[in-house]
Amino acid sequence: MTGENAQQGRQRRAQEARPHRRLPRPEPWSLGALLIALLVLAPIVSVLWMAFAPSGDIWQHLLATTLPRYAANTAVLVFWVGLLSALIGTGTAWMVTMYRFPGARLLSWALLLPLAIPAYVGAYALVDFLEYAGPVQTLLREIFGWRDARDYRFPEIRSMGGAVAVLSAALYPYVFLLVRASLREQSGATYEVARALGAGPFKRFWRVGLPMSRPAIAAASAIVMMETVSDFGAVSFFSVQTLTTGIFSVWLEGGNRSGAAQIASVVLVAAFVLVALEKRSRSRVRFYHLSRNHRPVVAQPLAGWRGALAAVLCFLPFAAGFLLPVGVFLSHALGNARPWLDPGLLRALINTLAVAGSAAALTVAAALFMVYGVRMTGRRLPALLLPLTTIGYAAPGAVLGVGILFPLAGLDHMLANVLEALSGREVGLLFTGSAAAVIFAYFVRFFAIAQGAADAAFGRISPSLGMAARSLGEGPGGALRRVHLPLIRGSVGTALLLVFVDSVKELPATLLLRPFNFNTLSTRVYEKASLEQIGEASPAALLVIAVGLLAVGLLARAHARRDGPEGGGLAQRPPGLARGGATS
Repeated sequence: MTGENAQQGRQRRAQEARPHRRLPRPEPWSLGALLIALLVLAPIVSVLWMAFAPSGDIWQHLLATTLPRYAANTAVLVFWVGLLSALIGTGTAWMVTMYRFPGARLLSWALLLPLAIPAYVGAYALVDFLEYAGPVQTLLREIFGWRDARDYRFPEIRSMGGAVAVLSAALYPYVFLLVRASLREQSGATYEVARALGAGPFKRFWRVGLPMSRPAIAAASAIVMMETVSDFGAVSFFSVQTLTTGIFSVWLEGGNRSGAAQIASVVLVAAFVLVALEKRSRSRVRFYHLSRNHRPVVAQPLAGWRGALAAVLCFLPFAAGFLLPVGVFLSHALGNARPWLDPGLLRALINTLAVAGSAAALTVAAALFMVYGVRMTGRRLPALLLPLTTIGYAAPGAVLGVGILFPLAGLDHMLANVLEALSGREVGLLFTGSAAAVIFAYFVRFFAIAQGAADAAFGRISPSLGMAARSLGEGPGGALRRVHLPLIRGSVGTALLLVFVDSVKELPATLLLRPFNFNTLSTRVYEKASLEQIGEASPAALLVIAVGLLAVGLLARAHARRDGPEGGGLAQRPPGLARGGATS
């Protein structure tokens, strides 16, 4: 008995000496970061799940009927818009960077302003300007004495060509932005050597400037093509059936949820391919300065007719992309004060401020929480999911609408049944019956903007500051509130503004997810313009443009401050900020 007790004592002491294996303690910051990442990725997973687990033989039906037409129209549109935007953006960037001519300095900033015009606003303005009752055809009839449309032939405006023209005018600034930055970062000695060897202006462009700017051109063209794939407002107004318009047609007109999800998955794959091409184009080709005495490019003077021609060629894209839409809507808005007093405009403005402001605050707060949590805890899974949260920015609004509405509607009905059983009264749909679904769509769509800004801001802060705060007794939240936030408030403000602006201009997701009788400025413009009521749409369109100008002004000011008094180059926007100008 004594031996058994001694043996049990030895076993007990051995167990006490053996280290206990404890489960890892849950970390609130890590769990919160993981939850935010899952929320951002959920709509994408939902679309893919509905697309590849459909009921019935829908893929074969789509392939035999509408999908080839949608895909072919999308491919044609993407090709021509990408090509035309690359030509305009590269040509104008080359001229304002390499030459001095009348108005060159002003045009170097004016050519960015079309970023403030959503493509659907430009589409409504172009049709109003060129249609039968518009000023162009009216003037032609008066000059030549034509009575009606049978006396002359005018190009069809609502066509593929019209869509290409509008989207190119709205999207070429992306190419201009990146190519101008690339050219200004190149060494002026390279062009001096080429000039000394007898290379003329065209050869210097073709043999030197174009090869060195190829990565920037490819990256910007990929961004333009992503915007083209995701556009809905402009292509639907021009009656061009693309993959994005097909989502609306198959879902809202045909009542086929699985078919809409499958088309959305095709759009998603196309967007991911373009994202991959954009990243590859930036990583494959690089040029390095081999001398410490790097000399910037010196613009050469252009006088006489050459300077005038350069000024006209640079002015035309600015006029088509900015002056025309603003002029058309201003002419309608200033000629009639009644639309400004419409109660519907005030309601749309209030709704826009509410949903866009809520989305901006929620998105930036979540991005700060996630980035800070990943950096502080160093847990592997949240760190792996952090880059994936930018995926929502590549997904068009229509795709996110499909991925959000159906799962959220199911959750809504389940919650409504539970609450009704508990309270004994109907509570309605909490998410899809309110603006919550719209705010969530903005959160997913523009999370990459806030995440990129937060990640860059935290990366500029020395880790020793946080460690010092922790050693003085501050917890993680206190260190974030008292040390980090005061240092990054400028970046936080920028992220808030950019998310707010993009939310104001977002159209497809808002159309799909808004509750009944709920309008924002963008949906009001779409509804009124679709009914040919351009005058009624003008105030809302001008308000959307004014909000877009805030973002363009912020971007220009930030780069001007960084590049110095000479204006410098406009470098590429951080990841997630490159597509904020023409959301449609």
